[in-house]
Amino acid sequence: MYFLKCITRLTFLISYILYIKCASAEQVITLATGERIPYIGKSLSQNGYVAELVTTALARQGYRVNIEFYPWARTLKLAQEGKVDGALPLFKEIDPKISSSFIYSKPFPGDIIGLLKKKSLQLHSSAKERESSHSFLASLKGYSVGMVRGGISLPMIDNASFLDKQMVSTDVQNLDKLNLGRIQFALIDKYTAADLITSQLPHLIGNFEFMAPPLAERDFFIGFSSRLKHSQQLADAFNAGLDKITRDGTLEKILKKHGLFTQKKEAHNKTHLTIGTVNNNDMKIMQTLSNAFEKDHPDIELEWRVLDENTLRLRLLSDLAIADGQFDIMTIGTYEAPIWAKQKWLMPLSLQDNYDLNDILPTVRAGFSYEGQLFALPFYAESSMMFYRKDLFSKAGITMPESPTYEDVMKFASKIHHPETGVYGVCLRGKAGWGENMAFLTTLANAFGGRWFDEQWNPELNSAPWEKALNFYKQLMTQYGPPNLTQNGFNENLQLFLNGKCGMWIDATVAAGMLFDPKQSKVWNQLGYVKAPAQVTSKGAAWLWGWGLAIPNTSSHKKEATQFISWATSKGYIHTVAKNYGWVQVPPGTRLSTYKNENYLKAAPFAKFVLNAVEHANIKDSTLKPKPYLGIQYVSIPEFPAIGHQVGLEVAKAMQGEQSIQQALMKAQEKTLLQMKNSGYIK
Repeated sequence: MYFLKCITRLTFLISYILYIKCASAEQVITLATGERIPYIGKSLSQNGYVAELVTTALARQGYRVNIEFYPWARTLKLAQEGKVDGALPLFKEIDPKISSSFIYSKPFPGDIIGLLKKKSLQLHSSAKERESSHSFLASLKGYSVGMVRGGISLPMIDNASFLDKQMVSTDVQNLDKLNLGRIQFALIDKYTAADLITSQLPHLIGNFEFMAPPLAERDFFIGFSSRLKHSQQLADAFNAGLDKITRDGTLEKILKKHGLFTQKKEAHNKTHLTIGTVNNNDMKIMQTLSNAFEKDHPDIELEWRVLDENTLRLRLLSDLAIADGQFDIMTIGTYEAPIWAKQKWLMPLSLQDNYDLNDILPTVRAGFSYEGQLFALPFYAESSMMFYRKDLFSKAGITMPESPTYEDVMKFASKIHHPETGVYGVCLRGKAGWGENMAFLTTLANAFGGRWFDEQWNPELNSAPWEKALNFYKQLMTQYGPPNLTQNGFNENLQLFLNGKCGMWIDATVAAGMLFDPKQSKVWNQLGYVKAPAQVTSKGAAWLWGWGLAIPNTSSHKKEATQFISWATSKGYIHTVAKNYGWVQVPPGTRLSTYKNENYLKAAPFAKFVLNAVEHANIKDSTLKPKPYLGIQYVSIPEFPAIGHQVGLEVAKAMQGEQSIQQALMKAQEKTLLQMKNSGYIK
């Protein structure tokens, strides 16, 4: 009897395990997709808005999603044949023969289709005509419209026989023809146009205008394969999950996180200011304290668009690329200010005497000026430095020199790296982006004797100094860094260090205010700091950067925007931060009066170090060999964000093991060379 009971229990246990395995297997959904930038793509954060939305909605119903990227023709074929569970994102307006192969989900926000034109093209259609798409199109009789073969198709365009429709193979070809005047309009998605211009055609930024209102706002769908028995079940599950994330606001948060917004709001009886800013701690504090500004200015309402560094830069630049006018206030850096001012994208600033402009550090003020005119108000400024854990160094019996080399960093990292206890030897930026991994890696290349371009603007990314620097970086981070390097930028590494997970960290001096704050930092009383490391040279080993608040010329509320940025960068604001968060948290690096305040000097032991670093960083002489550009961790040309982003992606692929450092640098060299030729720097 006992034996039979054991057999019965064993049989039940095996059946239960098999059931769990089968149930678990059934919870995984495989969806095929193609690149549809900026909505979904392998190079986008979390594979883009669509991927995050679908993954989140189905997770609410207990499903795990596996998204696989293919060419679009193969994507549709795999789903039609039932070799994957479905395809996304689809439109219902596709060929009926294809449509019958799918069970469609509920719709979710898709693309925004309209006409892009050159700013110089003057149209004579009335505002009333533009309210009606058909009336507006009728006013364009005789004009040429560029369309992508097999791409976007709208019935109103297809039926407009009076338009000259010219077919091309890609959107980039369409944009080139538009720029050359061979067509007058391009039929295109708004964000696709903006992102293509900023990433592939940066020399054309500011030339175009996306016409409002758009012709159509099309929904996306998931098409679940009708060949599979469980497709309706999957569609029902997604629909239920979509309803949940729509109701609780998660859908809107995902859209905003990826920088995808509906048209700018306008408040009733109030001036509505839209502020684009980065998700750094100081800016979050500014947002929190801005209630005081709204209280003192009851006729002004603030809308905050707080984005990660990469997304913010992309969305601000793409807004300018198509003259979309989404922002009244932009958080920009010392790279953008003079370049954008030269292009006449920013409003020159005129301030009241009580602002005390002479209190701004001269180097910082110069960084936000063009031809002696200020175009952005400095919010904070920074250089870079190395933070380290004194307790870990003491335990390992090692001493940090005042001026370390990168060889020292490698040696020290090997002594204090203890992943078994959750402590990593060194944390460095790895997230792809010109202001993320490439900001640090450019200073690393500088220290190894490299530069971006020679004096004739020929790129030098495949040079020996760059190769040595990146091989060092890969060895250091592979052996002594945290996992998931390519997901870590400034904010991610900051959290790691605050929680005691990093032995060393080379990054922005602005982090010191948080690392020395006992309310945030677990290691505040064990914190040491020194100069950013050098190697064959100390030139350009530490960067210079500042975040400032600027007003684009497209804003309709320049007076009110000036009031806000004056408030947020004033002496009074600094005292407000000190009152609410403590002196250690006030924005650093901008005002001389801050560094004369005994309360700040007492709370911030790093203050004089940071001031000296900011004042002495040299954007003109920052490489071992002469260079034709200004900037330490960036190159002061309009094309640099596109170039830096592409190079950052290639480096990230090398760090993930998808290619070698040498292969990454060869690809980076080729792409940079092509861009410099297209932009006319070299023949």
